[in-house]
Amino acid sequence: MRIDDYVGELDRALTGPRGAKRDLVVEARDGLVDAADALEAGGLDRAEAERLAVAEFGSLDQVAPGYQAELAITAGRRLGLLLFVGIPVTVLMWSAIWRFYPVDRSAWTGQPASSATLSRALDVIQLLTALYGGLAVLALGRGARWIRRQQAVTRSLGVVVLMLLPATGLMSLALSRDTDALPGFPPATVAGVVTLALWAVQVFSATRCLLTARHVRSRATGPWTT
Repeated sequence: MRIDDYVGELDRALTGPRGAKRDLVVEARDGLVDAADALEAGGLDRAEAERLAVAEFGSLDQVAPGYQAELAITAGRRLGLLLFVGIPVTVLMWSAIWRFYPVDRSAWTGQPASSATLSRALDVIQLLTALYGGLAVLALGRGARWIRRQQAVTRSLGVVVLMLLPATGLMSLALSRDTDALPGFPPATVAGVVTLALWAVQVFSATRCLLTARHVRSRATGPWTT
């Protein structure tokens, strides 16, 4: 197999964040080209030099699992960082709006007693999710020496987000129905747009984490062919 054919097969075999995947494939190609150049300088023709470089580099069954595991780790780190940073920002943003900027403070007088409990529970769930994201970043970084199956951490992040996000969304809607303080209030509108955007990114990242980690597991015993 020539270098371009091998690299194309490797690219199609891998699943994960586009930029990280591109970097891995480019790194593999550069290494193969360097090896082929050295073999060609030793007297082999180009085609034979490329085939020998590919053979020495390793088959897809040997090379792709390590690359796929690295992509799963990258996807998990990105989602963990998004949770660790994005959720506290959202919580603080809405806390500031609810505490300091209601248009009509009389709207609070009609709130049921359960609203305070629901609001507190929502904050706790969100902050615990953010904390888990931070711990996952550590586990997928410095904790690599103690965690053998890091793709399981990536998979757990995806599951947590896809399970808790609908729940927190419903809780947020329930809270918004308890008061008429914010309709049409510009800061609340901006906060709503930012929150929805962060939720969309979280769903996308969580789905990618599950797919990337699943690809590692599904290829653990099967051939890496396309």
